[in-house]
Amino acid sequence: MGVATVVMQPAFAALPDAGGSESGMPTLAPLVQKVSPAVVNVSTRGTIETEQNPLMQDPFFRRFFGDQMPQQQREVRALGSGVIVNADKGYILTNNHVIANADEITVGTTDDRQFKAKVIGADPETDIAVIQIDADNLTQVKMGDSSTLRTGDYVVALGNPFGLEHTVTSGIVSGLGRSLSGQIRDTRIQDFIQTDASINPGNSGGALVNLKGELVGINTAILSRSGGNIGIGFAVPINLASQVMDQLIKYGEVHRGVLGVRVQDVTPDIAEAMGLDDRHGALISQVSPDSAAEKAGLNAGDVVTEVDGKPIGDAAELAKVIGLREVGEQVKLTVVRDGETQTIKAKVGKRPDEATQATVEGGPLEGIQVGELDERSKLYGQVEGVLVTGVSRDAPAAGTLQPGDVITSVNRQPVTSVAEFNRAASGKDKLLLHVRRGNAALFVVLR
Repeated sequence: MGVATVVMQPAFAALPDAGGSESGMPTLAPLVQKVSPAVVNVSTRGTIETEQNPLMQDPFFRRFFGDQMPQQQREVRALGSGVIVNADKGYILTNNHVIANADEITVGTTDDRQFKAKVIGADPETDIAVIQIDADNLTQVKMGDSSTLRTGDYVVALGNPFGLEHTVTSGIVSGLGRSLSGQIRDTRIQDFIQTDASINPGNSGGALVNLKGELVGINTAILSRSGGNIGIGFAVPINLASQVMDQLIKYGEVHRGVLGVRVQDVTPDIAEAMGLDDRHGALISQVSPDSAAEKAGLNAGDVVTEVDGKPIGDAAELAKVIGLREVGEQVKLTVVRDGETQTIKAKVGKRPDEATQATVEGGPLEGIQVGELDERSKLYGQVEGVLVTGVSRDAPAAGTLQPGDVITSVNRQPVTSVAEFNRAASGKDKLLLHVRRGNAALFVVLR
C-alpha cells in the first residue's frame, strides 16, 4: 500500500478579497457565508429503461416466465447541486445530467427547508438545466463574467459532494476553453473551465465563484479513473450557461442556429498552402445548398476569423458561437478569402430536424452520422433501418462502416428510426450491428 503525502498549501495571504477573521488571519469564511445560501442540494428520483436480455424475446422464455417477466425499468436516485440565480422567481441553475430521467426533484436549502421543483428546460448539448421552486426568502448569487477569468485566478467551488451538504473547496483556474470530446455523452458544445478546486460526485450543478463571490461557472465534471477528485475538474462558464438559461426560460428549450457549413481547423500545412498569415479561424470546407451560408455568399475555402468582432480560434469555437445564436439573428462575419479580408452578413438558420439525423458522440460509433432512410429505402429493397450518411476519418469505425450502409439492428434489436438507433446504441461499449450494403448483408462488431 502506498503512503499518502500531504503537501501544505500556502494561505491566501495576498488575497484581500478573501476577507479576514477576527484574529487577523486570512480566511474565505465571509465569502462562503455570502454565497452558501444560494447553493442548494438537488435530489432526484426517477426510472430508467434497463437493457433487455435477448433471451426474453424468445417465445419459449416468454411462455415460461408468463406474468413474471423481468421488469424493463428500474428506479434510480441521484444527488447533485444547484445555484439560485433568481430569488424572486425561484430559478435554479444546475446540470442537465443531474435532473435527467427524474420523475421527482427535491431541492434543499441551507436553512433546512425542502421544496419540490419543476423543470423549466434542459439542454443536453451544454449540460445545463433550469429548475424552479415556489419559495420565499431565497438568496440569489451575484452573476460574474467568465470572459475575464485568467489561468491562475483563485476560485471556490460550493456544492454537495458525496451527499456532504454545503461543502466548500478552493483552488485556481487551471485552464480555459477545455474540450472533453467523446467523454461526456450528448454534450457537444464544450468550453470548460478547468480547475483544481476539488469537485466530486454530487458537486455537479454547484457554484464556481471568484473571490468576489461572483458566479463564474457551473461545476459539471471530473476527470478521474477512481471516481474521486484528482485535481482535474471542469465547470461550464457562466457566460455560456446564462445564454442557455435565457432561452430555456423563454422557450423551454434552446433554439440552436446554424450557418449550414462544414468547417475544420486551420493546420500549419493548410495555412502555408493557402498563404494565411496565422492559423486562427475556422476553414469552411463545404456549404450546404439553400443554407444561411449560401444565401449570405460564403464559399468553401473561406476562413471565418471573427463573429461580430469577436475572434474565432478554431472550428469548434465557430460552432459554439453560432450554435448559441437564435434562429433569424443576423451576424457579421469577418472572412479571409483569397488573402483578402472582407465582412459578410448572414442570418442564422434553423438546425435541421434532429429527429431525422444525428452524429454519434462517444463510444464505438463516435464520429458516425446517421439519418432516416425515407424515400431512399427503395434503393435497398424496402429494408428498414438507419442510413449511414457520414464517417469521420478518425472515427473508430472508419474502417468498418461507410456512407451508404444501412444499419438494421443494434445488439440484435431492430432499429427503424434515428431515435430507436440512439436508444439502442447509447452507452454501450460493444455493439453488434447488422448492416445492409448494396445487395449484401453482414454482421459487424465494434468495440
